[in-house]
Amino acid sequence: MATKAHSLAVRILEKAQELGEIGAGIQLPPNAMRVMDHYGLISDLADGGATKVATRSLLRYSGGNPILIHPGDAWYNKHFGQSWCVMHRADYHNVLLKEAKRLGAVVQLNSEVVAVDIANSSVLLASQERVYADIIIGADGLRSVVRDELLGYHAEIIESGDLAYRATIPKERVKHLQDPVLEELSVRVWLGPRQHAVLYPLRNGATFNLVLICSDDLPLGVTSAAGNVHEMRELFKDWDSRLTALIAQVDDALKWKICYIKELENWCQGSIALLGDACHPTLPYQAQGAAMAVEDGAVLGVLLGKFSRSHLNKENPEHRAAKIAEILQLYESIRKDKTTLNVQRAMKTRELFHLEDGPKCDARNETLAKVNWDDVDGSKEHGWGSMMYLRQILGNNSIHEAEKAFEEWIGKEKESRCS
Repeated sequence: MATKAHSLAVRILEKAQELGEIGAGIQLPPNAMRVMDHYGLISDLADGGATKVATRSLLRYSGGNPILIHPGDAWYNKHFGQSWCVMHRADYHNVLLKEAKRLGAVVQLNSEVVAVDIANSSVLLASQERVYADIIIGADGLRSVVRDELLGYHAEIIESGDLAYRATIPKERVKHLQDPVLEELSVRVWLGPRQHAVLYPLRNGATFNLVLICSDDLPLGVTSAAGNVHEMRELFKDWDSRLTALIAQVDDALKWKICYIKELENWCQGSIALLGDACHPTLPYQAQGAAMAVEDGAVLGVLLGKFSRSHLNKENPEHRAAKIAEILQLYESIRKDKTTLNVQRAMKTRELFHLEDGPKCDARNETLAKVNWDDVDGSKEHGWGSMMYLRQILGNNSIHEAEKAFEEWIGKEKESRCS
């Protein structure tokens, strides 16, 4: 979508035979909404069911007492210029896909990439069709084929030790509990020993997304399976009565193993680059995985769009290819440090969320309870309560960063030619 906005030809090779509804909830923090705003999609997201979050809370697992409450939408807009929203993943995909197609992107289904020829800038499909392109972006997720080809080795996928039960609960069942607090348009996170739970509304409160994180009991190498709701309820039986009442409304759930990879040394080679989970998969404890991918795409769109209109795009093929490789390296230099910070903080957040009862847990709760949300320079040990950290992540303007970086790069190009 970002590259099509600059009138570049885009062909999306999609492994699936058809595009269907996948997943459930997704959170759209201010840094993601800023990109959506840049491309004029805020109203489309709202029409598609994106819901502004009233508050985001961390709660004690026993009793549900608040540990920390983020202020509401006005606070997010005051400090970061955008709302924090939640949305059904399928609805989000539909908005982005519709816009990409409107701009002219071609989506080619049933097109699984099985090999990449970096030297000749092409990919081989399972059908044995070979597809050539000036630039190839591997946005093929945690188990990326493009990544392994680019690196020249298989990046080990590491099992985190956690898994997620994912379920949705219709509004009617939540209303049946006769607890207005649960019907609020808020994000609630219950923290407990080695586990946590997340609840937020979807489709303007028509349904609710419930995610339960606990220790992984799936066999090694098994990535997902049908969940046993009785086992799921047993894991959280001693938790806040509001949460256990919600869990009792779940008829079925899926279990998903949570995995990651070690930080990569590089994301690019020649005309090939990685994006999103293919290069920086993160633990899902900061609601930043999809947001980072959106920022990656926006940065690439800006850089490639500006390059396409520059004199360097009209150079001889060999020189042009060399400059394309430099642009992709520039993309990596803009994004890599920020995504690394985000991924590392997600790992720390896991530790923060899963503390056992005791002195460390008490110290966490006491620290977070003292956060001053209007102290813009406030720095705390924990990311959730650090305005300094939140400004780095939620306040990040990836579009402006890319525009500035390109102007600096093209300026140096002009200087070198004049010298």
